[in-house]
Amino acid sequence: MEPVLPENLTDADLIEALAHTHLADCYQCGKCTAGCPMAAAMDVMPNQLVRMLQLGQALEAMKSNAIWACVSCQTCSARCPKSVDCAGIMDGLRELSLQRGAASPAQRRVLAFQQAFLDNIRRNGRLDEIELIAEFKLRALRHEPSLRFLFKGSMVAPALQHRRKLHLRGEKVKDRDVVRRIFERCTDGKHA
Repeated sequence: MEPVLPENLTDADLIEALAHTHLADCYQCGKCTAGCPMAAAMDVMPNQLVRMLQLGQALEAMKSNAIWACVSCQTCSARCPKSVDCAGIMDGLRELSLQRGAASPAQRRVLAFQQAFLDNIRRNGRLDEIELIAEFKLRALRHEPSLRFLFKGSMVAPALQHRRKLHLRGEKVKDRDVVRRIFERCTDGKHA
């Protein structure tokens, strides 16, 4: 269940509410960035994103590729001496970016993959690679129809099959009720 938030919040206030953290607590020590395994792939470093929000530049932060490169490993949040939830801020920025239409087609593909991956695990209890690829491609094609994208990577399949790395029929876990309960706990809002 989504929290009910007042209408007159600034973007920074909204991200603070979504992330359950205080942006003003960050004093730019850089420990989040120093520990981030994805920092080299980011256009804006995690501490710089927080600073952008502190300065009221939320739209610029929402448009950055860094929020989509983040793998939510929580290293930044764990290292912060002031307990600023930088990973939660990244989640909030991604959510707002999608709501405000600031996400590019490539960034929407990241979300399509994440959703396809989680739905695949929810259904099967483990990864079914062929089903994942099919679902991801269909989701991504809705936002950006392209035959080139549809067939991208298809030439790798025969080599993977030859090395027995591509499983054409996925397996399901026996007790999918356990998986269902895990997903229910994660989405009920009580265990966030």
